[in-house]
Amino acid sequence: MQNQGGRNTVVDQTRESSATEGQTAAEGLVTLPRTEQRIMRSRAENREYRIFVAKPDVEPPPSGYPVIYLLDANSVFGTMAEAIRLQSRRPEKTGVVPAVIVGIGYDTEGPFSNARYYDFTMPVPAAELPQSPRGTEWPELGGADAFLNFIEEDLKPEIEREFSIDRGSQTIFGHSLGGLFVLHALFTRPGTFQAYVAGSPSIHWGKRILLEEERQFASRLEKEPRSVGVLLAVGEHEKHHHSHMNDNAKELAGRLSALASRGVRVKFHEFEGEGHVSVLPVLISRALRFASEGDQQLEVGRP
Repeated sequence: MQNQGGRNTVVDQTRESSATEGQTAAEGLVTLPRTEQRIMRSRAENREYRIFVAKPDVEPPPSGYPVIYLLDANSVFGTMAEAIRLQSRRPEKTGVVPAVIVGIGYDTEGPFSNARYYDFTMPVPAAELPQSPRGTEWPELGGADAFLNFIEEDLKPEIEREFSIDRGSQTIFGHSLGGLFVLHALFTRPGTFQAYVAGSPSIHWGKRILLEEERQFASRLEKEPRSVGVLLAVGEHEKHHHSHMNDNAKELAGRLSALASRGVRVKFHEFEGEGHVSVLPVLISRALRFASEGDQQLEVGRP
């Protein structure tokens, strides 16, 4: 148990040693190099999170490490940690630079927790909610602002005490409801990050509220332009979903592209042959390049 800044943080030592007493290294748990996990609680609401961290194996540049904050970390932290560990070895070839990965998940061994419904959603009247696929009531909803406060006021300061971080190179990555949260963060607090990756965003979830936030965001940029990057991406097969996920994301990308003169850089991509879940690995690879170098098309292997 460590106490940092008045908050108790539990560090899970399984990330540091893979073999238990009496086991050889070959018999121990499989772990990812240079990763660890810990439990944090939000100061304002005392909600519990499992925080996953992947550390670069190089010294930080003078400006500090870039950092990527990853939602739903129980499901995709390993994919992103391994992708950046491999691709950042040759940034001149891949366009991916070493960065700290900070995954935000929950204290569960499953890929998801119902707690995400509260953390990723805005308060929406019951009449405007989509129907639950199982016909049951939705879990607790409407905590997106409190969750964003946790990231800004609790998590970021802890990461910045531990690492030299470049505050001018911070990315947030979310998928599905996590993509909805990414857009909410962009529209309501655009200075929180410099790059926003919204994969298969659930725009249909409280669409009226999100559209109003978008309008206020555009109006704010008229008075105060701000340089931000936005990557919107979906899988090809998601276009058949009743939520119109692909159309919603593509239309949003078009509207945001009109804000280029105010500092907004937008990319939209529909990944061929991919669905709502299978899109994640290819999206993560694309997101790393987008966060590192604005998704420039590099010619791999060119002398």
